[in-house]
Amino acid sequence: MPKGEGKVLAQNRQASHDYTILETIEAGMVLQGTEIKSIRAGKINLRDGYVSIRNGEALLQNVHISPFEQGNIFNHDPLRTRKLLMHKKQIMTLVGQVKSEGVTLIPLKVYLKDGFAKVLIGVAKGKKKYDKREALKQKDIKREVDRALKER
Repeated sequence: MPKGEGKVLAQNRQASHDYTILETIEAGMVLQGTEIKSIRAGKINLRDGYVSIRNGEALLQNVHISPFEQGNIFNHDPLRTRKLLMHKKQIMTLVGQVKSEGVTLIPLKVYLKDGFAKVLIGVAKGKKKYDKREALKQKDIKREVDRALKER
């Protein structure tokens, strides 16, 4: 857990299986009305989400934040594009990294930090099928070793 990170509200577990994470960056999110209440309740899904960069702005897309149950006409569109709050230098660095082949930006987790919702973005490279099988094999071996050591 990075220094100062608060309560984790949502995590993209599939990301570590499908991608090799090269680097992580923290960013704030621009939210509307009841979105923060839904996020605090843990009603957020990062699985299909990704980050795109357009006109010098980082945008979080395809992340589902469920409408707030007690909200009325002020509820938001669950799949709307949300702007990310980052320094211009960080965004330009990400643009350079994304231009290299096979690199994408994905949200890894959403957490609260000092009362604000933050998203941890991963600069990721897609894994091939054989890499995924190798990772599963290593995970199984580690689990068996841990089990054997525990039985002693």
